[in-house]
Amino acid sequence: MRRLLLAAALALSPLAGLAGAPQTVILDVKNMTCAVCPITVRKALEKVQGVAGVKVDLDAKTATVTFDPEKADAAALIKATTEAGYPAGVK
Repeated sequence: MRRLLLAAALALSPLAGLAGAPQTVILDVKNMTCAVCPITVRKALEKVQGVAGVKVDLDAKTATVTFDPEKADAAALIKATTEAGYPAGVK
């Protein structure tokens, strides 16, 4: 049984290398006016499948998002913020 598991693990390990490298995009976010806004934007972005990290800057009105390009793209991120009431675009 151990040999079977080891063989399976070795057979699948090259597939892990096929996953896309994480990408980062900076979004220019509109309508952020108070301390609660970045929390709402962050939560909306974190719900997008493939998002690995989000940092929202209220002063700069930006969101820096790291994501798996095989699961998400800039359009999905923009859609998430827009649906939360914060239209965005790629900076």
